[in-house]
Amino acid sequence: MKRIAVLASGRGSNFQAVLDALGAGTIRAECVGLITDNPGAYAITRAREAGIEATVLDYRAYPSKEAYEADLLAAMQACRADLFVLAGYMRIVGTAIVEAFAGRMINIHPALLPSFAGLHAQRQAVEYGVKVAGCTVHFVDTGMDSGPIIIQRCVPVLEDDDEDSLADRIIEEEHRALPEAVALFCEDRIQVEGRRVRILPPA
Repeated sequence: MKRIAVLASGRGSNFQAVLDALGAGTIRAECVGLITDNPGAYAITRAREAGIEATVLDYRAYPSKEAYEADLLAAMQACRADLFVLAGYMRIVGTAIVEAFAGRMINIHPALLPSFAGLHAQRQAVEYGVKVAGCTVHFVDTGMDSGPIIIQRCVPVLEDDDEDSLADRIIEEEHRALPEAVALFCEDRIQVEGRRVRILPPA
């Protein structure tokens, strides 16, 4: 059984979606830890309620990003996880961490990449006037939301949408897409060929 660990910065609703899928048996794995950069993150409460160890590395307490990431790398290595799931983790992961866990880190982003990378993706989509938005689960590389794409889900952008209403509909799809991607990884059904990700049939 594979071991997964989650990185989150806020309320942790995508973390909860993964926990729910683990509980339902749709993800066959063990969650061995939560790591957060925010001591006020509600994700910590979710972890503790599930009996999962939470490691808090308060980013504001570090003198530099390099110092923070040295401790983050050590915390991730201590998890001994097969897969790291970035579920609302609001920091760009440095090169040393990307290289240490290449092919073993995935992220959920609230846009149909490569459109609207970075912060406030839902606002970007509304302001640009697109008719379709959505979410993307992708592998983490050294770029900004630029790794190979595993799963994408679409939602229509309605005429009266604002950033918040669009975000509310997108996150419903995030809660489906992220557990699905984690399950595929844990079942060894993801094959990466350059930028293309192939989903293999069940064994």
